[in-house]
Amino acid sequence: MKIIVCIKQVPDTTDVKINPETNTLIREGVESIINPFDMYALEEGIRIKENKGGEVIALSMGPPQVEQSLREALSLGVDNVYLLSDRAFAGADTLATAYTLAAGINGLGGADIILMGKQAIDGDTGQVGPGVAENLGLPHVTDVRKIESIDEQGYIIVERLLEDGYVRLKLKLPVILTVVKEINEPRLPSLKGKMKARKAEVNMWTKNDLDVDGDRLGLTGSPTQVIKIFTPPKPSGGKVLRGEANEVVRGLLGELKQAGIPIGTKESD
Repeated sequence: MKIIVCIKQVPDTTDVKINPETNTLIREGVESIINPFDMYALEEGIRIKENKGGEVIALSMGPPQVEQSLREALSLGVDNVYLLSDRAFAGADTLATAYTLAAGINGLGGADIILMGKQAIDGDTGQVGPGVAENLGLPHVTDVRKIESIDEQGYIIVERLLEDGYVRLKLKLPVILTVVKEINEPRLPSLKGKMKARKAEVNMWTKNDLDVDGDRLGLTGSPTQVIKIFTPPKPSGGKVLRGEANEVVRGLLGELKQAGIPIGTKESD
């Protein structure tokens, strides 16, 4: 069983700062982590290997600093790691990112199961998983909360999380799955794993190592571009109405009328 887990390095903060000139994240001075949803994908990949045998490969795209996150993946039990890093990949939107990751997966010879988190906490689009599947021509399921079984005939049964329950799906391998946090509880790295990760090699590929069309990479291959990013201003000017309940209601109705908001009931005496 060959499993590839796609991971992304994201800022370890909710106080994200934006460069007003480039509209990109300011990463200097900000700690980075593996995208939390991808941690569940890593754990699930390792569990499948423990139950079915085989190997787990972690794949990421980004600047050289992503090596840190890939070493963390190694410490958890991943067998090999690959980083797609090239200036040609910079500025990629979800379409260009999915294309590049798919090329990396092809370069690795594909896999039986490709896993990733349902979305990244810095972008929250949830588009990369389905995009990789389309580029590879593979079936995919998003929001997977459980892998129920993988049989010897090459079929996998999964549970996909819905708003009011779940649906069971049966697919033929190879497949791409994006997972939600309900699927497992990620493990902590062991001391042995940390020592192994410190010495292990992180394989780094550039665009020259991939079979790609340069016009589909990075900013050039991104039909969507960020024009402006800003933090919405905090609401202000609120008014607190105090008094007995009927007084507060009258006051509220008066404020709504003054603001020109239609009211469906008549004010009583």
